[in-house]
Order: sequence, then C-alpha cells, then structure tokens
Amino acid sequence: MVLKIRLKKIMYLSILLQTNAAAADSVSTATEQTTINEINILDMLIKGGPVMIPIAICSVIAVYIMIERYFSIKKKFKVNSNFMLSIKDNVVNGNIAAAMSLCRANPTPVSRMVEKGLMRIGKPLKDIETSMENVGNLEISKAEKNLGVLGIIAGIAPMLGFIGTILGVITIFHSIAATDNFSIAIVAGGLYQKMITSLAGLVVGVFSYSGYHLLMIMVDRLTFKVEAAVIEFVDILQEPTR
Repeated sequence: MVLKIRLKKIMYLSILLQTNAAAADSVSTATEQTTINEINILDMLIKGGPVMIPIAICSVIAVYIMIERYFSIKKKFKVNSNFMLSIKDNVVNGNIAAAMSLCRANPTPVSRMVEKGLMRIGKPLKDIETSMENVGNLEISKAEKNLGVLGIIAGIAPMLGFIGTILGVITIFHSIAATDNFSIAIVAGGLYQKMITSLAGLVVGVFSYSGYHLLMIMVDRLTFKVEAAVIEFVDILQEPTR
C-alpha cells in the first residue's frame, strides 16, 4: 500500500515537471516570437546601409514639393464665380478703369491675364489674344515649378534602391570570399540590406510618381480655365459698348 502511494507521488511529480517544462518552452517561444515581430523601423532603415541616405533625402524633397505645390496650385484656382461677369459689365459700359481695379483686387492667374488684355484694348484682337496667352503660359509655368524635380525623384529613387541591392549582393560575396564560410548569417546580412534598400527606393518612387501625376492633373485643369478665360474675354470685347 505504501509503495503504491509513493509510485503515485513520483508519477505526479514527473507529470508536474513535464508540464512546467512545456510551459517554460511556450513562454520562451512566445518571447522570441514577440522579439522577432517587434522590429524597430529606424534600426531596419539604418541597416539598409549608406544608400538609404540619398533615398531619405529624395523622400523629404518629394514630400516638400508635393505639399507646397498642392496648396500653391489650389490657391490659383480660387476665382470668384462672378469675376468674369463683373469684367463683362465694366467693359460693356466702357468702365475699363473699374475692370482693371477688379483684376488687381483678385490676384489670380486668370485676373492677371485679363488685366493684360484690358491694357491692350484698342489694339487688334489677335494682339490682345496673343498677349493674354503669353501671360497665361507664364502663369502655367509658375504652377509647374519644381514638378520636374518630383518627376526626377520618381525615376531615380528606385534606381538608388537597385544600387543598394547590388551593394548587398557584393557584401554577401565579399564576406564569403573573406571568411570562406557560406553560412545563413552571412547571406542573410546582405539580403537584409538588399531588401530594405529596394523597398525604400520603390516606396519613394511610387509616392513621387503618383504625386507628380496628381499635380499635373491640377495644372491641366488650371490650363483649361486660363484658355476658357481668354476665349470669354475676346468674346466680351466683340460685344458692342453701351
């Protein structure tokens, strides 16, 4: 009877030890998994190598240009819906001075273009139209300021990432040649750098490419408004004065 009791105690202790060991292994595995999952983004970017510096500079420039150009172009779209109607009333009534004052009070590409047309009243319509188109082209050029730089960044950022990829492959083979050791640790280090730079370059490139074309759509809409204003102003000049 005593022997049976002792055997039961031994079995219970054995089961308890096995349970504790399994629990410890589970905690250890969970801790390791948590450590793997909690990757520091900054550390990951730093491990991308020196190529990450120009990619980071490109990203900062791209963000600045996109924000600055967006608000600048959006501001140029702010034209009072009654602006051309007021211009028409003043021109038809022969009050050119009031029309020019209205243009100066609303500094937009359309108003500056109309003001140029008002200053040329009395000359042939073709000359008036040409002078207004010249001002319009100048305003469109101002709206497109730095968009070329954004387009360049969209092209070179992925190329910089590709350079980082090549450097990562070179690092792998250099380490293998120097140590004569083809291990997972050596290969993983180079691949890590390669993947980070490739990802960063592609992200900056896609972001810049999208921003460039979205801003160009806004510029195209502004161009349409400028051209419509030229046509409308020429039509106003062809109406008889009161």
